Amino acid sequence: MWRAAEKTSRRSRLEVALIHRPRYDDWSLPKGKLVPGESEIDGALREVLEETGFRVKLGRPLGAIRYMKESGNGVRPKVVRYWAMEADAGAFIPTREVDELRWLSPGDAQNMLTHERDHEVLERFVRGPAVTNCVLLVRHALAGKRSEWSEDDRLRPLDPTGWQQAEQLVRLLARFEIDRLVSADYLRCIQTVDPLSRAIGIEVEEEKLFSEEGYPGNEDEAISMVRAMGGSGHVVAVSSQGDVIPDLIERLALEDDVQLPEPLPNKKGSVLALIFDGTQLFSVEYFPPPRLEGWSD
Repeated sequence: MWRAAEKTSRRSRLEVALIHRPRYDDWSLPKGKLVPGESEIDGALREVLEETGFRVKLGRPLGAIRYMKESGNGVRPKVVRYWAMEADAGAFIPTREVDELRWLSPGDAQNMLTHERDHEVLERFVRGPAVTNCVLLVRHALAGKRSEWSEDDRLRPLDPTGWQQAEQLVRLLARFEIDRLVSADYLRCIQTVDPLSRAIGIEVEEEKLFSEEGYPGNEDEAISMVRAMGGSGHVVAVSSQGDVIPDLIERLALEDDVQLPEPLPNKKGSVLALIFDGTQLFSVEYFPPPRLEGWSD
């Protein structure tokens, strides 16, 4: 969790939050455990609020830390995922779990951190931009089989499971404080973000460049549009198709020298968060399709 401590004529001086846990007598970065059925982002936002008293704006991913944790039952592996989070509103109140919070410069924070693993996370934060923008590329949810649809494929709707996915996507996407919704001009793409549109009160803009029909031959125009979205200072969600998303991301990553996982995951109902530093792609984070009770892909 970070904040802009003060602004000079050229840049802001940043501070990061460290917490003191009396049980361990250590200074660390806020973190916690997931409750059953909770997503990683929901858990991260909840734990930060509980430990620090601050609501935050979700920023770029900082990766995972793996280590062995000693407990009463022995030693077991532990994995913690981190994100950069800008403090938005709130105030710290001491509790039995966390009795002190300090805002420090990154250099002072490095000197105070108790655990070496936290040093690595802080270094990842310092090496990249604090303020980033985000474009969320959403692959449309399940819509039956193309071979079983005899009408115009642009009109093929979501199937019942796809509608469940669309409804569940609202919880994830709403965490990003979206300002604008764009969709390929295919019914299944529009329907995938329709529950989100109704939930946040933002209309869906149709854009053929993000469809499998409008994208080929217009790749540069589509990439320029995504870059403009990334540099706009707003969070934009774009609902598109499986024949478009991987190629668009790979072209952006090649131009900006960003390493991608191979193969690039792109399941129906999934989200790829493109993190931008201005109009330049900085990193890509993948969120798998929502888990639906009694269903497996």
